[in-house]
Amino acid sequence: MHTDVVTDVLIVGSGPAGASAALALSTYGVRNMVVTRYASLADTPRAHITNQRTMEVLRDLGVEQEALAKATPQHLMGNTTFCTSLAGEELGRVRSWGNEPLVQAAHELASPTVMCDIPQHLMEPVLVDAAVARGTVLRHSTVYKSFTQDADGVTVTVEDRVRGDEYTIRAKYLIGADGGRSQVAEDAGLPMGGQMGVAGSINIVFDADLSKYTAHRPSTLYWVLAPGATVGGIGAGLVRCVRPWTEWLIVWGYDVTAGAPDLTTEYAESVVRQLIGDDEIPVTVKSSSAWTVNEMYAETYSSGRVFCAGDAVHRHPPSNGLGSNTSIQDSYNLAWKLKLVLDGTAGPRLLDTYTAERAPVGRQIVTRANKSIGETAPIFEALDGLTPQTPEQLWANIAARKEATEAAEKQRARLRDAIAHKVYEFNAHGVDLNQRYSAGSSAAVVPDGTPDPGFARDPELYHQPSSRPGAKLPHAWITSGTRTVSTLDTVGKGRFTLLTGIGGEGWLRAARARSLDIATVVIGPGQEYEDPYGDWARLREVSDAGALLVRPDGYVAFRHQSAAGDPDEVLARALGRILGRD
Repeated sequence: MHTDVVTDVLIVGSGPAGASAALALSTYGVRNMVVTRYASLADTPRAHITNQRTMEVLRDLGVEQEALAKATPQHLMGNTTFCTSLAGEELGRVRSWGNEPLVQAAHELASPTVMCDIPQHLMEPVLVDAAVARGTVLRHSTVYKSFTQDADGVTVTVEDRVRGDEYTIRAKYLIGADGGRSQVAEDAGLPMGGQMGVAGSINIVFDADLSKYTAHRPSTLYWVLAPGATVGGIGAGLVRCVRPWTEWLIVWGYDVTAGAPDLTTEYAESVVRQLIGDDEIPVTVKSSSAWTVNEMYAETYSSGRVFCAGDAVHRHPPSNGLGSNTSIQDSYNLAWKLKLVLDGTAGPRLLDTYTAERAPVGRQIVTRANKSIGETAPIFEALDGLTPQTPEQLWANIAARKEATEAAEKQRARLRDAIAHKVYEFNAHGVDLNQRYSAGSSAAVVPDGTPDPGFARDPELYHQPSSRPGAKLPHAWITSGTRTVSTLDTVGKGRFTLLTGIGGEGWLRAARARSLDIATVVIGPGQEYEDPYGDWARLREVSDAGALLVRPDGYVAFRHQSAAGDPDEVLARALGRILGRD
């Protein structure tokens, strides 16, 4: 056994969760190391939908533009199409991923960022390259074997797959970001709810120029309702665009009780041909793999000095495009807390808020993703396509919708309604942005004594900005001289930020008197920042002399409606709770 390698934080896994943890930690100046069993980063597209909240994280970490340069832009994502094959009959479309005009307006009001489509094999290098450039040590072909922990740190045994020997790495904290079959989570004994392997799916990655069937209805996803599409999987056959309009990934189901089929090239090509519906177009199958649809979530995200993030703690199908987004946001939540504990600014209790804040989110998105699979069934039901029948009968049912009969008119209405209901999968803006952390469970959120008004509209479909403690800071465009910036651009960068206005001088003095690095932002006429549109005044929910204390991850930790008699004492008490020093 070789002499220990020493680091502050060891991360197992280089996927979205591990790579973003490394990037955030290195950005904050925390020594860290990533080990991955693989010889390279992701070589298949896997995760791809990248929502506004994740883009806000990438913006704060300084890689937003690099990600956008690799991405398929939002306007090419949104004609989600339901059809019998790409060359076959179209049954309907949903304007998706913010491309419905009213939803697009909501996106523009909610964030300075735009959602996009970044396949995982393009996203990982953006995150990892920046992390390594900022100090992360990356070791490929290095297999996690086990860990032991004590009061001062974690000793991890790894195997070098190139040399074939084992050695240990000593870290103060360990992050398990090793995916849906996480050995770190298992070794840590994290309690899980739900179940694995509820259905079976196959991914087939292939090249083909499908412009003639897709460029006129540009989309990330084309759903195919064909015989066999309801067997296992994610509810229907799926043709997913990786790069317009020549790189693709098909998802097709199989009966998980019977086991995965033999994934020969011939089998893969037959599935590809069925879903394209054109036997003449040249097709090159690049890879195929089987996986299972899971519905499992960890109830606790840590054990002592061991933390898990990403698919290790929430395992679910790709519906709603929540996987890599939630993984990156997990790590972003954890990284600043580790930084403050490691440098002695915060007490270890701050790390308890990681589970308190992220576990409810993980459970929510696992439930939402699996619910979306079930919401595909009504589309088949509208075509009487769920009952056992021959392919000929399904085609007859599909053709019947075109008849001039009362029954066909009712069928058309059912089909339209069923397709429109998929908005809960493809335009769930609230699922993306409404994540709130509860002051009742997280000490890193200070209650302000006001009752929670809840959500005025459907919280899954509609984002509702709020400055309540535990909510993400609302976005508004403000100005500084000739620059126009988002309120979100004034926070983050690994620091707490105090926002106030005219009359908030007491808050500024209190913030500047702290040993903690707190940035200060004053918004108002004649101040460093001005609010020419009045948007911030409408969103902030406090008076000019009130204050918002925003955490490094952009979440409101504390707010006070107006000036305080002793702002120094009020702010000190709030920070004592947040930092685990009270």
